[in-house]
Amino acid sequence: MNAFEINGGKPLKGEIIPQGAKNEALQVIAAVLLTKEKVTITNIPDIKDVNKLIELIADLGVKVEHPEKDTYTFEARDINLDFFRSETFKAKGSSLRGSIMIVGPLLGRFGKAAIPKPGGDKIGRRRLDTHFLGFEKLGAKFNYDSKTNFFNVDASDLKGAYILLDEASVTGTANVVMAAVLATGTTTIYNAACEPYLQQLCKMLNRMGAKISGISSNLLTIEGVKKLGGTEHRLLPDMIEIGSFIGLAAMTESEITIKNVHYNELGMIPDVFKRLGIKLELRGDDIYIPSQKHYEVDTFIDGSILTLADSPWPGFTPDLLSIMLVVATQAKGNVLIHQKMFESRLFFVDKLIDMGAQIILCDPHRATVIGMNKKVKLKGIEMTSPDIRAGVSLLIAALSASGTSVIHNIEQIERGYQDIDIRLRALGADIKRISATTPTH
Repeated sequence: MNAFEINGGKPLKGEIIPQGAKNEALQVIAAVLLTKEKVTITNIPDIKDVNKLIELIADLGVKVEHPEKDTYTFEARDINLDFFRSETFKAKGSSLRGSIMIVGPLLGRFGKAAIPKPGGDKIGRRRLDTHFLGFEKLGAKFNYDSKTNFFNVDASDLKGAYILLDEASVTGTANVVMAAVLATGTTTIYNAACEPYLQQLCKMLNRMGAKISGISSNLLTIEGVKKLGGTEHRLLPDMIEIGSFIGLAAMTESEITIKNVHYNELGMIPDVFKRLGIKLELRGDDIYIPSQKHYEVDTFIDGSILTLADSPWPGFTPDLLSIMLVVATQAKGNVLIHQKMFESRLFFVDKLIDMGAQIILCDPHRATVIGMNKKVKLKGIEMTSPDIRAGVSLLIAALSASGTSVIHNIEQIERGYQDIDIRLRALGADIKRISATTPTH
């Protein structure tokens, strides 16, 4: 198995271009199933989760072409619905959480779909109820076969409906929207997610001929249409990667410029980093982070300890809380990290404690970080990446640490970050890919 070997403690310098947004890619690539006509998507990241979804829809019969490095064309003219019953589909679909995104468009266009229980990060319970409750409101009938771990859905007569989502799930909203655009009548989705990536999907669907209003709000209205056409679409830069690079610069005392960030789509991400005392500057559409020896955590107005918590957009994204936790370990001041959505996502802190961080894990959702103000550096250790975001957080910790670190299970990191070792070396990082046996402890 491959691992990363990192010699840390070295400041980095240079420019880096964020990849296309992984979470947007999984939605808009699934949307190509809604039309027979050609759809061209650019700025697609070359990462495992996205490549697996492209391979899956190609197996369904979508004609896929790859004319340039980050560009794909899709033509879903002839779809093989019998593929659902194959062992190949079961194996590939169950290994990728993003496979759930094909259900909505297949229901909308063909009236039926099936999906094995999807895989993905081991970060706690990630339920699919929101997706299927939404489909049911549109008239779909489904059953879950616990023996085969398959969800089977029939939706031969989808009709518009009022839907109050039980949670503002991004993928749940996207899936229901893709089913509703071809349903008969008008659908209203309240408590809809409104992340920039969901907005991008809705704008793309409208260019294809859909009639979606209320985009960027939590109340979407969709007038069903008979069919959709082709379009061209470009992905936003990945906001999670942008946040990761800001955290990397702070931890390693590096001077880094992040190019073409689409700043207005980042929401409160820059401001939350500023609350940790990290200086950053907008130059055109680039974020410039100067080298900082120290950064001091802000407090609330009454002087109480700063709490960083995740919440639905426009709140702070849960995907960056792991990064914030790592960055806080070397800040001046204390922070309470409250991860509300996933009950296992903070369990990587034991590795940081082994590296010398001062962290109290209060419960599965909360950790108190006592910042060391860079008076005591983290030390390099051997560790294993449990999921994408924790893996990159540990990578940032290793790059800032004194000595050598080895990170196993880097396949998890590479599910979400394209050529991360190559891009970091271009900034001056001492990181290399090695072959190593994963420790059993």
